[in-house]
Amino acid sequence: MAAASLTHSESLKSPAGRLAAASMVGTALEWYDFMIYNTMSALVFNKIFFPSLDPMVGMLLAFSTYAVGYLSRPLGGVIFGRLGDKLGRRAVLVLTLVLMGVTTAAMALLPTFQAIGLASPILLVALRFLQGLALGGEWAGAVLLTVEHGRPDQRGLNASWAQVGPAAGTLLSSLVIAVVTAALSDQTFLEWGWRIPFALSAMLVAFGLWIRLAVDETPLFKQMQAQEETAKAPVGEVLRHHWRALLIGGAARIGPDVVYALLVVFSVSYLTQTLGLPRSLALGALLVGAALNAVATPLFGAMTDRVGRRPVYGAGLVAALGLAALFFPAVDTRSPVLIFLVIGAGMIVHASMYAAQGAFITEQFTPRVRYTGSSIAYTFGSLAAGGAFAPLIMTSILKETASTTGITVYVALGSKPIQGIAMMNEM
Repeated sequence: MAAASLTHSESLKSPAGRLAAASMVGTALEWYDFMIYNTMSALVFNKIFFPSLDPMVGMLLAFSTYAVGYLSRPLGGVIFGRLGDKLGRRAVLVLTLVLMGVTTAAMALLPTFQAIGLASPILLVALRFLQGLALGGEWAGAVLLTVEHGRPDQRGLNASWAQVGPAAGTLLSSLVIAVVTAALSDQTFLEWGWRIPFALSAMLVAFGLWIRLAVDETPLFKQMQAQEETAKAPVGEVLRHHWRALLIGGAARIGPDVVYALLVVFSVSYLTQTLGLPRSLALGALLVGAALNAVATPLFGAMTDRVGRRPVYGAGLVAALGLAALFFPAVDTRSPVLIFLVIGAGMIVHASMYAAQGAFITEQFTPRVRYTGSSIAYTFGSLAAGGAFAPLIMTSILKETASTTGITVYVALGSKPIQGIAMMNEM
């Protein structure tokens, strides 16, 4: 293992449940915000921000703004990672939480293209960029909050609480959108109902701040501060001395990102616009899948503490190949049962890979640069092999070929077992 073991003389000063909640709430909020945006990209943004274009081109542009949020993540990882290693984990986590909440709430107030023309999508892209900055700095801090407070033999489980956040955020966003769409007509939803889920993020920010402000700085970071061992230039130190760890940690991101993009982002537009199925069916399948993912993630996280990160992650990669082959044959039947089954099973497959990442990536770096190194590896890894552009790539393949075969090949390549090299450093 590349990193020194974690010390935790004060590890249980904060209750375990509050630590888990503090770790989870940020990523849950961030992914609630992201998934609200992603779902709206598939359902309404191509109509209200790019209305003069044909539906498929409008959807491509909407997903391009999705990619903007991914492109800004590495910058956020560098900025907030550096601050996290110099100022502390807790302060940065509060800052990223506020930034994401404010930008998402601001989206609820955006004028449409019809109201202000080209300025509307430009403002949308700008807010999306800020969202990505916040998410780029959130993940590593959320993982370190529990890992550096917890026992060394439970890093897999402790780190997995932050990994539950995306599923929890997806679950909550799906519930909110399902309620709003059920209560409003399609026309009303298109006119102003889409703003409601964005506005509700303000309530989540308040709850998240209440949780995080009650949690202490990690004992490991306080120890480094007391001994004046914090890094003066963490970014440079990571690039000079931990470049191999960056490659290994970043490579571990590819498979889960591509699978998640297929199941959670692209599937909504494919089911509703290509297959013409009800929006409620797509959101319902996503709801069930997110719930299964949330339950499975800590179970797989605990499993990595017993059998190792590599076996759990590797099994997920192999299962992802099967998912790539079965996904479109299942959903193209238009059978609600098969759609629910394949998305639900796919989200469990994703959980097996995603749960192993938290502990694995952070364990590649020494404590003094752990926030910076983990953030850079995580965010740049998301760009590799199209993680940032996966929905755009999938939509482009469908538009150019009028077939899903190319998408299947793309997902399979993204989940190829050779990525197991990312797990070379067995714990």
